[in-house]
Amino acid sequence: ANYKCCQGYYGGCCCLQPGSLGEESCPVPCLCLESFCFPGLSSSVNSMLVRDHYSLGLDEDDARLIRCSNCLQVFACVLNCIGICLDWDGEEMCKAVVNCVADVTFCCVAGCMTAQTYHEIKVREQAMAPVSEAMERA
Repeated sequence: ANYKCCQGYYGGCCCLQPGSLGEESCPVPCLCLESFCFPGLSSSVNSMLVRDHYSLGLDEDDARLIRCSNCLQVFACVLNCIGICLDWDGEEMCKAVVNCVADVTFCCVAGCMTAQTYHEIKVREQAMAPVSEAMERA
């Protein structure tokens, strides 16, 4: 009901501004498009939203894993760009290995973020759930 592109955490560019992309009238297709086209951004925003909602901080180890994953993705991108300009023996294998390591790291980090978010929501929902009580007959 309150969905906004990237939950409003990241500002838009040019004419693409969160909240003005038709999210109110059709949130499900917008959410699916965001998740499909930008899975890393979507996972990060979801994690930030839950941490902000419950006033949780980002663990230093989590921040290191996210930075490592981001650096590997940038390294893979730079290596692929260099591969366009230069040719060397083993180029394809080198790029394939770096891309594979970067992708596996990304998937692991995104999976961990999603699992942490799911766990936090479940723990908080259980804490807020009403306790069932048995009626006693007199």
